Amino acid sequence: MKRLALAPLTAVLLITGCVTAPDFKYTPPDQPEAASGYIEKPGWATKTYAVAAANPLATDAGHQILKAGGSAVDAAIAVQMVLTLVEPQSSGIGGGAFLMHWDGKRVEAFDGREMAPAAADEKLFLKPDGQPMAFYEGVVGGRSVGVPGTLRMLEMAHRQHGRLPWALLFRPAIALAEDGFKVSPRLHTLLKSEQHLKKDETAARYFYKPDGDPRDVGMVVRNPALAEVLRDVAAKGPDAFYTGPIAKDIAAKVQNHPTNPGKLTEQDLANYRPKKRDAMCSDWQRYRLCGFPPPSSGHIAIAQILGIMEHAPKVTQPLDNGLPSVDLLHTYTEAARLAFADRAQYVGDPDFVPAPAGSWRSLIDPAYLKERAAAISLQSMKTAKPGVPRGGAVAFAPQPEQIERGTSHISIVDRYGNAIAMTTTIEDAFGARQMVRGFLLNNELTDFSFAAAGADGKPIANRVQPGKRPRSSMSPTLVFDKGSNQLVMSAGSPGGALIIHYTAKTLLGTLDWGLNAQQAISLPNFGSTNGPTLLEEKRFPATTLDALRGRGHEIRETNMTSGLQAIQRTKDGWFGGADPRREGIVMGD
Repeated sequence: MKRLALAPLTAVLLITGCVTAPDFKYTPPDQPEAASGYIEKPGWATKTYAVAAANPLATDAGHQILKAGGSAVDAAIAVQMVLTLVEPQSSGIGGGAFLMHWDGKRVEAFDGREMAPAAADEKLFLKPDGQPMAFYEGVVGGRSVGVPGTLRMLEMAHRQHGRLPWALLFRPAIALAEDGFKVSPRLHTLLKSEQHLKKDETAARYFYKPDGDPRDVGMVVRNPALAEVLRDVAAKGPDAFYTGPIAKDIAAKVQNHPTNPGKLTEQDLANYRPKKRDAMCSDWQRYRLCGFPPPSSGHIAIAQILGIMEHAPKVTQPLDNGLPSVDLLHTYTEAARLAFADRAQYVGDPDFVPAPAGSWRSLIDPAYLKERAAAISLQSMKTAKPGVPRGGAVAFAPQPEQIERGTSHISIVDRYGNAIAMTTTIEDAFGARQMVRGFLLNNELTDFSFAAAGADGKPIANRVQPGKRPRSSMSPTLVFDKGSNQLVMSAGSPGGALIIHYTAKTLLGTLDWGLNAQQAISLPNFGSTNGPTLLEEKRFPATTLDALRGRGHEIRETNMTSGLQAIQRTKDGWFGGADPRREGIVMGD
């Protein structure tokens, strides 16, 4: 088996500032071949540190880094690089991420969200007749590709919070890319149902067999092209990705797509900068919830839903025979309609979109949430209208609902008292379906509104503009005890707009209903994006559906495939949970 030599000390010093490098030798684990679908998971107890990620190989890479003395950020980098290889449908170096970090004293928010190219404008997803394109007309090809941000953001976080050399953190992914990894059931299943990936010759050769069928579960796949990219980035830092031959190939792939070219240039890549934002924290019960501010809508929506529920008629029995009760589902989805109405009206990149009443906190002000809760009655409102925070005004048109998908989540706590919650994405499954040097490019620009203005002519806050970051639903969340300021939990999920509901469900289950992280994650999913009441298919009894219909709900049973990861503090250490709907596990010591 090939082993990556440790980068020369001079290179390590240039990239990380570390003065010594530990003797770290990555050992690939036995690679699992679990069945696909819903698999019950027990939850995992650890004492000192823990890592939860969406694929066992990625979790193991992070675990080995923690075991070698790495920090939570160090482990997150190793996990992300392996996910690029083994879970390419969800995230990778061709996409973006939000990272929440706790160092024992303060919470920080690192923004690695993709950006619109300098040449993009609000007509990007409009057809010649001025009408918005169909979703996949925009997705597949170069048009939807935003400037990737993950590597630059991780570099920023590592400079502040890394303990191991940058180059060392790439060893697991490089070894797996060179020596091979086994195709997982989930990757095989998604390849089997995928309609667009074969249109890219490079991706077709990599993901599919010569007869056109996807590579089989358990088949060993090698990715020497990605290994070469990762070696360059390990040795030279992210500049190797954002400038030079790799950047040139990315731009060429985007611009030269035969039917749907995009506007991304080498200069766009060279100009990308991550941002350090102020974490958005809000009080709920005896906890302080800290999440990502705009351009993410995640924390605002979660805080609104939970805050509105606090002011609505109290749900005395949230669980009925172990399942969310009718009263809980009614109150929660009504609160969700109100939150999603505000989300569509107000939230966008704060560098382009002013906050209502001069502060995003106006949307989670308790007095405002109390006003919003007054709209909840015994019958469903079906569709909510946005509110107007005190001192605010409506300057934008609400964004019409459109598809949001994809993504992966990582939660980690280390031995030093640090913790991260990082949600990472290339947007839709397999992104723009464009493969460059062994990794996939994002389709993140389709998170912008395809329409630039509403019927009244007012602009939409989340319209395309050059250099703008599209609105996100990603909700990496750190939870603290208000009294002691002690970290209680790290949590988050993939799932497009439904990330908000998956994360909120887990917070309710653990912090309010007395469940452990695994029990809360495993509960059936539910929610509303300000339309029908969404229920995870085949998880609720007919009596629940009938009772909700009796209250005026339009019910839509659907496949709500969350990918929740959570790590919660216990009296003995930590307890981690991973979503039974995906392949993730938790490891620690």
